[in-house]
Amino acid sequence: MISASSVLNGRILIVDDKAANVRLLEGMLRGAGYVSVASTTVPGEVFALHLENRYDLILLDLQMPGMDGFEVMEKLKDIEAGSYLPVLVITAQPDHKLRALKAGAKDFVAKPFDLAEVLARVYNMLEVRLLHLETKKLYEQVVAEQKVSERLLRNVLPQAIAERLKGRPEIAADSFTEVISDSFADVTVLFADIVGFTRFSERVGPEKLVILLNEIFSAFDSVADRRGLEKIKTMGDAYMAVAGLPVAAPDHAVRTAHMALDMMGALEDFNRHHGYALQMRIGINSGAVVAGVIGRNKFIYDLWGDTVNTAGRMESHGLAGRIQVTDASRRRLGEPFDLEERGYIDVKDKGE
Repeated sequence: MISASSVLNGRILIVDDKAANVRLLEGMLRGAGYVSVASTTVPGEVFALHLENRYDLILLDLQMPGMDGFEVMEKLKDIEAGSYLPVLVITAQPDHKLRALKAGAKDFVAKPFDLAEVLARVYNMLEVRLLHLETKKLYEQVVAEQKVSERLLRNVLPQAIAERLKGRPEIAADSFTEVISDSFADVTVLFADIVGFTRFSERVGPEKLVILLNEIFSAFDSVADRRGLEKIKTMGDAYMAVAGLPVAAPDHAVRTAHMALDMMGALEDFNRHHGYALQMRIGINSGAVVAGVIGRNKFIYDLWGDTVNTAGRMESHGLAGRIQVTDASRRRLGEPFDLEERGYIDVKDKGE
């Protein structure tokens, strides 16, 4: 809702080569309560005055010597490119009205003045400008909020999945019910877990613990970006990532092996910097998975299937400071990786 006081505070410039007309219009507008009214009888001064004061409305005579109102409007277009500056033209020539509107005028008044008509048109044009500015501000706020939402969505979900969700009105309405799921025949899944983290957490305060864990996981995120893996989630001190989805990658196992080695290196750097001796177990497995988005309000992109479960078992049944891979992943790896056979182990829910 636009208030009358907001309209009366609008900055107005009167441009007319006749001083008598200027005095008449100034007196009329000030008498009506407008608090910021300026004037000039020299059309060439309009541009410098407007750049300095940024008027909300210009009352412009069309017939002036040296530079007429049409030329003034053309130059104002260059100054106000992309903005909304209402120009109310003053003319005694009826045939100039259409040309004036085409040149950029928003409205016109005829000479001799009907004071009530001038006041009504001035008020309406200032009100429209305020509405325009308010609408533009609201639009910019919506665009800014949309960019924040899109950035958050891309931080939570893979970019390809975020693009599929982007712009769906049911998401904005918190009523998204469609299931997004895809099957992938060949990917490589990585699980990592910090050994003895529970005991470690008991020796440091909660705030410092979060700071240290954030530093470690941020380093892992950088590795994932560099090696082309998709981070799926963190669970306490555990980290999960996958290569080969949502965009297929034929070298998914190689990417994952490089990431695992880089993660070990990143943890060594962390230990050297802070004076700790933390170790990790990393498990890797390759095969088919189902991936999709679950949840109604707080989305999560997750993986399911025996491939995922086995990768988790490779981590939990692994050794501190080592990377344990299944035979399925080994077959997809070659040079320059060195692998050694561990032998048979008894894996929970899978047997020997």
